[in-house]
Amino acid sequence: MAKRVLVLNGPNLNLLGTREPEIYGAHTLSDVEALCQQAGLDLGLGVDFRQSNHEGELVTWIQEARATADAIVINPAAYSHTSVAIHDALKAVGLPVAEVHLSNIHQREAFRHHSYVSAVAFGVICGFGVTGYRLALIALAEKLK
Repeated sequence: MAKRVLVLNGPNLNLLGTREPEIYGAHTLSDVEALCQQAGLDLGLGVDFRQSNHEGELVTWIQEARATADAIVINPAAYSHTSVAIHDALKAVGLPVAEVHLSNIHQREAFRHHSYVSAVAFGVICGFGVTGYRLALIALAEKLK
């Protein structure tokens, strides 16, 4: 049976392609989902791809992943810098977590340099645009072997 990866996307990522394309690029969230689904097929992973602007919904999905997923890729977006709740949920489920950011958060405003998620992720990928999702899935496929 294929390993399952939950790919979560936080607030405002539904606006990809139109929101600050000079920072986040021209790809839409649908493009990112297609990339993840293809990478999953190539790697023998099942991919469940979701986005929410609501912190509580993300926390609920993370908690549910304990029974439905083998690993999590998360782009927590702005919640990276604010959400102890997402940190705690990821820690509680005990699944391997790869954190992804489209931009290099360390080259941006100082408040973006800290991520609560990074402390519970086995790896962080930032600054590679949508390719970061593929890289995260490759890393998780290796980790799940």
